[in-house]
Amino acid sequence: MQPNDLDRIARQIRLRDLQAVFEAGAGHIGGEMSAIDILTALYFRVLRIWPDQPKHPDRDRFVLSKGHVALAFYVTLAKRGFLPEEEISTFLKPHSRLNGHPNCTKVPGVETNTGPLGHGLPVAVGMAKAAKLTGAEYHTYVLTGDGEMQEGSNWEAIAAAAQFELDNLTLIIDHNRFQQGATLKDTNNLAPFPTKLEAFGWDVTEINGNDMDEIVPALERRGSRPHAIVAHTNKGHGISFMQDKVDWHHKVPNAEQYQIALAELSETQ
Repeated sequence: MQPNDLDRIARQIRLRDLQAVFEAGAGHIGGEMSAIDILTALYFRVLRIWPDQPKHPDRDRFVLSKGHVALAFYVTLAKRGFLPEEEISTFLKPHSRLNGHPNCTKVPGVETNTGPLGHGLPVAVGMAKAAKLTGAEYHTYVLTGDGEMQEGSNWEAIAAAAQFELDNLTLIIDHNRFQQGATLKDTNNLAPFPTKLEAFGWDVTEINGNDMDEIVPALERRGSRPHAIVAHTNKGHGISFMQDKVDWHHKVPNAEQYQIALAELSETQ
């Protein structure tokens, strides 16, 4: 699938994500919007997957470590055929399997439960190491937030991945520069990430994480070491009044804001 087609699908996912956040009265819309281009490129271009066989042994693995953007993940999975698209309307409702954080025992296509930050990358390292031990050819991808990289468990996993020479592992950092309640630079600022990752023995690519022409080749890059992609993104990407605003980490649009956002996303269809 070409970048223009991926852009079209990403816009559709953004629109449905917005609608679902408004319907549910909850969500993490800022980080969802920043990550949707990456999720789209993975699920509609890069990952080797079979939606009708979500546990196929040869499938590539994807771990959403920033599990609070589960809704964007669910919309992407539904669009790709892992679950019915109409099920998105059940997000956060009683007895729904679409919880606020992804659950691998309930939702097809989810590899592991995430939500507590700093867990997904260590699990992904284990998946990549398991492939090396068994001779499996699948590739493991993991998406973290930039604020999440403040968790020490991530850096232990990064060191281990280099030690084990896991060239079958790709880390994507959604570097939107914001976390809950503050900017990254005003909390525990780890930027710039590339020099730190390179010091641990990783290959690093910096990209515009909202540009398919840069996302796709970065995700498809292969080398002899674990690969980290520092994806510079915009919080709330695609909705003007949400973009790069810390308030929109966990805020829900009111009726007027919803109509404005709906119009902006619909204009680009």
